[in-house]
Amino acid sequence: MPSLPRAARMAGVTSSPVRDLLALTRRPGVISFAGGLPAPELFDSEGLRAAYARALAEPDVASALQYSPTEGDPALREIVADRLTGQGLPTTSDDLLVTTGSQQGLNLVASALLDPGSVVLVEEPVYLSAVQCFQLAQARIVPVPADDDGIDPEALERIAAQEQPSLLYLVPTFSNPTGRTVPDARRDRIAEVAARHNFWLVEDDPYHELRYSGRPLTPLSARVPDRSIYLGSFSKIVAPGMRVGWLRAPAELRQQLTILKQAADLHTSTIDQAAAAEYLATADLAAQVRLLCETYRERRDAMLTGLRAITPPGTTWTEPEGGMFVWARLPGAVDTAEVLREALHHDVAFVPGAAFQVSDPDRATMRLSFTTFSPEVIGEGLRRLAKALG
Repeated sequence: MPSLPRAARMAGVTSSPVRDLLALTRRPGVISFAGGLPAPELFDSEGLRAAYARALAEPDVASALQYSPTEGDPALREIVADRLTGQGLPTTSDDLLVTTGSQQGLNLVASALLDPGSVVLVEEPVYLSAVQCFQLAQARIVPVPADDDGIDPEALERIAAQEQPSLLYLVPTFSNPTGRTVPDARRDRIAEVAARHNFWLVEDDPYHELRYSGRPLTPLSARVPDRSIYLGSFSKIVAPGMRVGWLRAPAELRQQLTILKQAADLHTSTIDQAAAAEYLATADLAAQVRLLCETYRERRDAMLTGLRAITPPGTTWTEPEGGMFVWARLPGAVDTAEVLREALHHDVAFVPGAAFQVSDPDRATMRLSFTTFSPEVIGEGLRRLAKALG
């Protein structure tokens, strides 16, 4: 029987190795450093339950259960705008579009800005789901080298001149997968390159508030607000299951993105937006973020200390000031995909680094997430990993 027709755009799209690994590691007893999962015991379940109850209380229950504007809940947008302004990115509620997680925002941006064959620049290594979005848009993804301070602005200048990109995608603060942060001076340089070569800057910033050391940095988008799209989310500081995110974009582009969202899902869940607005208006979110940062700082430190104890000489890794991830490289001609197969026999998992690389991958690399488990469990997981490392 002949196969039924399918869209050509699906030909180059691959499944996320992280999502595939999550399925493999659900069996009891596995310690998985693979997924970037917030610690479930730190969810403010009582506060969120109360927020949903208020959103469903009279006289507002009918509106909370009804269709709502594509742009998003006005109260929620006002709260987000105030938070972004406080972080150094001046924003009004009219600058924002609420999305079903920041991942939808990235998908909308790819649909609005990319034609088949358009060039997208990314830092190497790069967030996996961003690659999926750009593959669906049939864009040509061009990696830009990075060092310990993130994307190399000199390489960016050279490659932008050669490739005439439509956009640059970055996670400049506590990058996924490396945990690196682009310092202020380099952010200035990146903004200059974007302005000179006339491409969009897409700043994905879900980890901004998860800082454990060092000083806060102003979002990169504040330097070029007329050519930047800023993506944010409550997934890392409130709850990923709510799927509430947002994007900030210049007016003309935001109007186009709103039309695309209408076509995609009409609007983000009305009740989830209403509950998020209630929660943010009443909860002590600063205290919640402090709790997350204090807890995750201990877990990051446990991961870094444990890596020193279990890895062979010559292993290197990042020491992130925040976020969720450590990026490690084993010495020699090691393939961490082979290491992972052995590690799963010892009930521990991570993501091989090749999955995050667009060009010829460095197969000796791996991404480890430290946020999900206590220091004691992290220590046990690393002892299991040591067996796989031989």
